[in-house]
Amino acid sequence: MKRNCRLKTAWSGLAVAFILLSAPSVSAAEEPRLSLESLIEEVTRSNPEIKAARERWEASKAVVPQVQTLPDPKLQFGYQRMPMTDPLQGALYGFGQEVPFPGKLRLRGEVATRQADRLEQEYLATGLRLIARLKEAYFDLHFVYKAIEVVEKNKLLLIQFEKTAKARYAVGQAAQQDVFRAQLEISRVLDRLAVLEQQKESLHAAINRLLNRPPAGPLGTPKEIHVPLLTQSLPELSRRAEEFSPILEASSKGIERSEQSVSLAKREYYPDFDLNALGTRNDRINDNGYQVMLGIKIPLFYETKQRQGVKEALAGLAGAREEFTATRQEVLFRVKDAFVHTQRAERLITILRDAIIPQATLALQSAQASYGVAKVDFLTLLNSLLTLQESELEMHGEMVAHEKAVARLEELTGGSLTGPKKERKSVP
Repeated sequence: MKRNCRLKTAWSGLAVAFILLSAPSVSAAEEPRLSLESLIEEVTRSNPEIKAARERWEASKAVVPQVQTLPDPKLQFGYQRMPMTDPLQGALYGFGQEVPFPGKLRLRGEVATRQADRLEQEYLATGLRLIARLKEAYFDLHFVYKAIEVVEKNKLLLIQFEKTAKARYAVGQAAQQDVFRAQLEISRVLDRLAVLEQQKESLHAAINRLLNRPPAGPLGTPKEIHVPLLTQSLPELSRRAEEFSPILEASSKGIERSEQSVSLAKREYYPDFDLNALGTRNDRINDNGYQVMLGIKIPLFYETKQRQGVKEALAGLAGAREEFTATRQEVLFRVKDAFVHTQRAERLITILRDAIIPQATLALQSAQASYGVAKVDFLTLLNSLLTLQESELEMHGEMVAHEKAVARLEELTGGSLTGPKKERKSVP
């Protein structure tokens, strides 16, 4: 009678295991769902690094009218007395104005404008970079939640396996080693859950930091992610990166700025002017007069000043061009690297979803049924469960890897790959 009761308990445990395997896991405490779109809006609005980049851009735009404006004029006052037969004495008053050689102010404005354009692109690049980092952290958090769900489900299965092993051991149909192995795997699952919980809290803090929230603040559960196939080819993505990448555009604006700096440095060989207009008053004869003076600044020390300035500007231009080449190579490499990651992830997701996981599920179900009638040992049953668990975790990991690679591609190509097609930028 006891033996029948224990066998009934064992079969009940296996039945429960079948139900747990097929039923979706429900978290004990329902958390609010995280929307990636709302997080992107918040990071764009609240992140201090993005704000700082924007303020640098705004500050650079305010420089342009300053450098295009003439130097401040000088008001002049004085008194003169010249001893002579008929002494000359009286007040002096007027103004002076420094006038740069024609073209210098315009070139200074061009240099400042190109600098402002470069900082604008850096501001856009900062926004795209932080949005990509936010997406990566969000997808990592999604994987952690999925991993916890899978491991929690398997923990319940292992508990049932332990009960089944104990029942079979009690009637002499299983070895005590089966019970110990089940308990060991339960302990390993608890250890894994502790690691996943730590990773979850770290990712919560990372996302809150990007959102400029308190790191310990509550967050929520990521929504389910979908993995659409990447429809763009590698050549198309490379073209998009060269046309729309703010990183490349900022480097290109750096070249334009350096070119204008060279023109300005060469213009420094030409003299500036100092114009003074004075009114005079002769108190002796009660009469007024005036005088006008034009001063010319002679670039006398051109060997150590203007010529070295041109040399500096030319070196800066050469460096900007080399920097652009290096940046372009880096961007194109990162585009290809992210592209091959998406291609690999898409292939593995298909294989895991359509072949490996269904096969592993059937293998586990078969092992459960066979273990109940003593046709397979406990190690086979356990390996079947662990194989299914690792396959499910691998599939979720590849889904996350795919979406993170797409996020990197969007950072490099200047925006969403699923939105409306961008227009080609005009080339000056």
